[in-house]
Amino acid sequence: MLPSCLKLIAAIAALLLLPVEASNASWLSDLFKNKSQPDKSEAHVASRPRIVKHAAPAAAKPSPEPAVTTCDPAKFRIVLDVGHTAKSEGAISARNVPEFTFNLRLAQGIEEKLKAEGFAETRLLVTEGRARPSLVRRVAAANDLHANLFLSIHHDSVPDKMLENWEFEGQKRHFSDRFSGYSVFVSHDNPDFKTSLAFAELVAKEMKAQGLDYAHQYTQAIMGRYQHPLLDKENGVYSYDKLVVLRTTRMPAVLLEAGSIINRDEELKMDSTERRDMIGNAVAAAVKKFCEPK
Repeated sequence: MLPSCLKLIAAIAALLLLPVEASNASWLSDLFKNKSQPDKSEAHVASRPRIVKHAAPAAAKPSPEPAVTTCDPAKFRIVLDVGHTAKSEGAISARNVPEFTFNLRLAQGIEEKLKAEGFAETRLLVTEGRARPSLVRRVAAANDLHANLFLSIHHDSVPDKMLENWEFEGQKRHFSDRFSGYSVFVSHDNPDFKTSLAFAELVAKEMKAQGLDYAHQYTQAIMGRYQHPLLDKENGVYSYDKLVVLRTTRMPAVLLEAGSIINRDEELKMDSTERRDMIGNAVAAAVKKFCEPK
């Protein structure tokens, strides 16, 4: 009997030891998995700068990645990112006006439209500094706001090799009347690509409904490294996977190139209140439809 008892005791001891080792292995695995996480959040905290206009008072943190099937406009938060900065102005128009000037005026108009439609939590994001550091700061600010949507506002140009010379107000300027139209971009690397694409398609459809045409040149080989796949052939939605503001935001993100400011005729239209109103109406309609029950 004694040998049998000893065998039984040894078997029980082995079973008791097994979960302890498995638990330790799991704990070590979790420790190493999480070791890199604080670095990312600390980088965002360190980069959170004085770049958010109309910032809301501190409140209880909502879910970091809200799932949207329907929404309350009064609580729904969309961040309107003004592309580029006063120091890094983006493209220069055919009449020598910086893209940043166009972006700011249009974003302010869209903000007014959205708030008039009841989207009181709309945030206008204006970033300072040089181009590359400003990308990190604007993404950190958007993530910190726990927004439901992120829309970056831009105006289009062409690669330098396509530019032609002309004279305006006694000065040599550059232009290209070859292309015109809006375009909408999303990134497959965004953590919620499907929702990003759904919102992008709504924006593009509403732009088209306003009688606007989209830019077709991004599928052409002449665009070189600026060539992008067309995801929605009817309405003009492209993918731009490596764009920082689209792939590193923690909410659905879309970039709108509202029109070409290097095209001399379209530049004048983009500078008009009428065109800004059309685009503002299109974005507001897209956000409203996005919030409708799915």
